[in-house]
Amino acid sequence: MKLNIAYPNTGCQKTLEIDDEKILRIFYEKRMAQEVEADALGDDWKGYILRITGGNDKQGFPMKQGVLTNGRVRLLLSKGHSCYRPRRAGERKRKSVRGCIVDANLSALSLIVVKKGEQEIEGLTDSQVPRRLGPKRATRIRRLFNLSKTDDVRDYVIRRTYPEHEKDGKKIKQRVVTPKIQRLVTPQRLQRKRRRISDKNQRRVKRREEQATYQKLLTQYQKEQKDAKVARRHSSTSVSEKKNSVSEKKASVSEKKAVPEKKAAVSQKKAAVSKSASKK
Repeated sequence: MKLNIAYPNTGCQKTLEIDDEKILRIFYEKRMAQEVEADALGDDWKGYILRITGGNDKQGFPMKQGVLTNGRVRLLLSKGHSCYRPRRAGERKRKSVRGCIVDANLSALSLIVVKKGEQEIEGLTDSQVPRRLGPKRATRIRRLFNLSKTDDVRDYVIRRTYPEHEKDGKKIKQRVVTPKIQRLVTPQRLQRKRRRISDKNQRRVKRREEQATYQKLLTQYQKEQKDAKVARRHSSTSVSEKKNSVSEKKASVSEKKAVPEKKAAVSQKKAAVSKSASKK
């Protein structure tokens, strides 16, 4: 089995090829993120404590944290899961992964030095690999150089210098690359913030004025509609009253005409009765 051991304090890595099962037995049945004493690796490793961070089996399938088995399983993975990189938006795929328990079927095991032992390990703890890139965030630059809020961070940013060299027969001059500082508070940024806040306040005032104007127009429209409805109701009642008065007048006229006609009929009946009585 191949052991890939990293020491974050120096930035160095070291690979060990171990075939002895007795030495590797200290890692068997251990899970990812568990810590193991490395005394069995040799006298140089006495006092060292290693943490298991992952590994691959002999077919190249990676170990996945949270899968409590020492075998291989097929899981439906999506964006955000380890051991899978989606090619399309929202894509899910069933992938083969190995469980988080170490066994003899692994070909490579990744480890990190948690605690340094008594002796130095050649190529791991005795040398220092400088970081290629410095911090970009303003607060981290201040923390690195112990700066106050009044100090200018731009003077302390770590720059990279590329020496003069030739490429494709052309001579390229020396150049210095300065990274862009993130979250840097400048007068321009403060001015933009003030502008953004003022625009927001202006939009709020404008929205309230438009809302008040709309409410005023709405109440006026509702009042006009109500007045029109009342006017229509009054006009309809007046028309019905006029119709009723006209019909009453017609009825009274017809009654007046009918009274003399009734009287004439009664007198005719009386005359006929008197004639018949005289004949007898």
